[in-house]
Amino acid sequence: MSEGADHGGGAGAAAWSRGGSPGGDGFAPSALGTREHWDAVYERELQTFQEYGDTGEIWFGEESMARLIRWMQNHKIPLDASVLDIGTGNGVFLVELAKFGFSNIAGIDYSPSAIQLSGSIIEKEGLCNIKLKVEDFLNPSTELSGFHICIDKGTFDAISLNPDNAVEKRKQYVKSLSRVLKVKGFFLITSCNWTKEELLNEFSEGFELFEELPTPRFSFGGRSGNSVAALVFQKT
Repeated sequence: MSEGADHGGGAGAAAWSRGGSPGGDGFAPSALGTREHWDAVYERELQTFQEYGDTGEIWFGEESMARLIRWMQNHKIPLDASVLDIGTGNGVFLVELAKFGFSNIAGIDYSPSAIQLSGSIIEKEGLCNIKLKVEDFLNPSTELSGFHICIDKGTFDAISLNPDNAVEKRKQYVKSLSRVLKVKGFFLITSCNWTKEELLNEFSEGFELFEELPTPRFSFGGRSGNSVAALVFQKT
C-alpha cells in the first residue's frame, strides 16, 4: 500500500470521497481500500518498471518526502534511528531516506508485488541497507517492534476506505502503531482524507500531537484551507 502512487497520485487521492462524517462510519467504501486493488496496481507498476524503468508516481509529490526529511533533520533524528515506512509501495521514500544517510530503515507492505517493486528499485539505486518485508500492518509479526520513527503517507487513508468494517480496522491500526513504536517515538502521518482535528481524534489514545507540518494551501469560493494534513505524533 502507499507510495507507488504516493498512493495513487493526486488524481487518485482527490477521487476519494466521504460518505458521512469520520465520527460515524467514516468514508464511503471504495476499492481503494482493498488489498486486491493494490495488488493489481503494483503488479502493473512492477511490469512497467521491468519494461521501461519507470518507478511510478509519488503520492503527495516529492515535496511530501522533502517535508518529512526536513523535519527529521531539523529535530536531529540520529541517522541510525530505526525508521519504518508503513505501506511503502514502490519504496521511493526509503530510497530518499537512504540518500540522506539514514541507515536503519525498513519498509512493509501487504502487497507482495509492491515489495518486489521496491526491492527492484532499491537494487537499481545500488542500496543495500534497507529492509523490506511483506507484512499486514493490521496484524504485525512479533519482530516488527522497537521503531523510533513510523511514517505513513496514505496507508491510513486507504484503510479508512476498506469496505469491510473500516472503523474497526482504523482502531486496529492505532493498536498496531502503539505496539511497533517505542515510547516517546514519533509517528509522521500525511493524509488527504482526514483533517488535523479528525486525526487528533483518531490517535487520541496513547499519542499526543507534537507538531503540525506546513502543507500547501488552496483558496476556492472565498474559502481557504489545506489540501492535505501532515502531523507528527509522539507516543506517550
